[in-house]
Amino acid sequence: MGRVSNFIVVLVNTLLLIVGLVSLAFGVVFTVQGDTHCEKVMTKPALILGGFVAAVALLGLIGSLCKSNFFMFIYLTILFLLIVGLIGFTIFVFLITNPGAGKVVSNRGFNEHRTWDFSNWLHKHFLNDKNWNQIKSCLHDANVCGTSGKSNGFHYHSFVFFKKTLPTVQDGCCKPPSACGFESKNATVWEAPNATGPAIQDPDCQTWSNNQLELCYDCNSCKGGVLANFKKEWRSLAIINIVILLCLIFVYSIGCCARRSNKSNKTYIRGFA
Repeated sequence: MGRVSNFIVVLVNTLLLIVGLVSLAFGVVFTVQGDTHCEKVMTKPALILGGFVAAVALLGLIGSLCKSNFFMFIYLTILFLLIVGLIGFTIFVFLITNPGAGKVVSNRGFNEHRTWDFSNWLHKHFLNDKNWNQIKSCLHDANVCGTSGKSNGFHYHSFVFFKKTLPTVQDGCCKPPSACGFESKNATVWEAPNATGPAIQDPDCQTWSNNQLELCYDCNSCKGGVLANFKKEWRSLAIINIVILLCLIFVYSIGCCARRSNKSNKTYIRGFA
């Protein structure tokens, strides 16, 4: 059992070391070649994650290959803290990503989100002026509202436009809210209705601009769409975390077996000597 445990620890940590080095490589590439703010933002997490994973994997490899209980103890302690941290983080993610209502626009195949559909924590950390300006910069860099005729882009024909299932971010940021009653003249120009009514009282109706640099990036609907996207991604992350947790618990158990085996072997050798 001891040999099997050590073999599994070596195998798993070899794979983790490769993952860590690949993550470091991506971080370096983004640092050197990243032209936009968003690309550069990705470098720090990639470098930190890659360095951490590689360091932990090295501890596990040294402890297992050299049968060093000191390194195995450090390795297992870090794994234990990581397991506890992931459990806490996963619970936290589920709490802050409570379901957003989202208004379904009849017969148009998409939801319109508002910021009040989401938790106060998401409001505080993503919609403050500093962070929202960075998010807007990323939306510009990604050409979210581009009109190049891509499969997820905007089309001139209103029927095709409204029947398409638009991504939540694109829907909230690239057109005025449907309640405003604006008419689409082409892919980039919307005309306000002549009559006034309750729909026009929505602040987003006044915020909308046909200027391609402004559009509805400061609209509540845009912020709601971004938060909806964050919620979806973080929910997926929480599910991935559960899978990672199960793997870490398995590796931790095997590591404990390997450490006990190392202790037993050393005791046996001393007794034999």
